[in-house]
Amino acid sequence: MQILVGIITISDRASKGLYDDLGGPALKKAAEGYGWKVAEEALVPDERRDIQKAILDQSRKGCGLIVTTGGTGVSLRDVTPEAVREIASRELPGFGEIMRAESMKITPNAILSRSLAAVVEKSLVICLPGKPSGAVECLSFVVGAIPHCVEVVQEVPTSC
Repeated sequence: MQILVGIITISDRASKGLYDDLGGPALKKAAEGYGWKVAEEALVPDERRDIQKAILDQSRKGCGLIVTTGGTGVSLRDVTPEAVREIASRELPGFGEIMRAESMKITPNAILSRSLAAVVEKSLVICLPGKPSGAVECLSFVVGAIPHCVEVVQEVPTSC
């Protein structure tokens, strides 16, 4: 099964052109390295409605996996988890638990991460940190569960 991927960078400054988006390209390279096809990319500010619109747009365009980078920290502008939870049908807490546990082996600040995964319509949405290396590392920690999860969420028929 070919996984179609949507990537959303969530950053006030990058969306205003104040600096280059490095997280989106890093995740694109990682996704392609896993053999997935990146079908959609977006760059939005840290605003709930913009985040939700980008996720719903990518889901409706057939992206079975949508990864976001940014907005999962503790600053007042970091609203990605709240935005996703408002449109999700279910949260998948194991993804966030594993990402934090494995990241704690690298940095004690991982405890501050609010990374998560949820099902939105027929897409698996994984919210990753904004730091490009952290986003790619966190994705690598959960990559093994993604293909099966996407198949189940998209209701792909499986053999007996």
